[in-house]
Amino acid sequence: MNDLILILGGARSGKSRFALERGAALGWERIFIATARPSDEEMARRIERHRRERPEGWKTREEPLHLADLLRSVEGKAEVAVIDCLTLWLSNLLTVVGEDEEKALGEIDRLVKAARSAKLSVIAVSNEVGLGIIPTDHSLSRRFRDLSGLLHQRWAAEADEVYWMMAGIAVPIKRKRDEKTAIGHRPD
Repeated sequence: MNDLILILGGARSGKSRFALERGAALGWERIFIATARPSDEEMARRIERHRRERPEGWKTREEPLHLADLLRSVEGKAEVAVIDCLTLWLSNLLTVVGEDEEKALGEIDRLVKAARSAKLSVIAVSNEVGLGIIPTDHSLSRRFRDLSGLLHQRWAAEADEVYWMMAGIAVPIKRKRDEKTAIGHRPD
């Protein structure tokens, strides 16, 4: 079974914990894909804390940029992959593509297509950054916010399930429909 799941929320809302729980329910062969780069001491400590908190039974792959290729490479080696997180991946991508928004959108589409067609379940964690103050001082900040919103829209459109995390509680936004309860189906 190939489930595509998106888990959105603010910082420290319980996204990663829920992703690991959801992933554990989907398969025994599990891969955790970490996108963070240890760019400073605080980030290095954060990465180390996440490593310690990760439950046993998860293989870890650290890949800050080439997620579509990595998803293809783990097919047949796992039943489920958790990507943590898409916003860090997008930030890493923008350091490579710079001002080229079309290139960034192309990479977003390539990742979503790879995740949707993967022969394993893929759960993506991402930070919702569009609910706060509009960044007026830096065009890169505005571009990041806008591309993040588009990334989330494109992933959610393909996803079977989407959850909003708030205070450690997963609020379902979108779930797979049972064929018998789909609109237009007449009960037997």
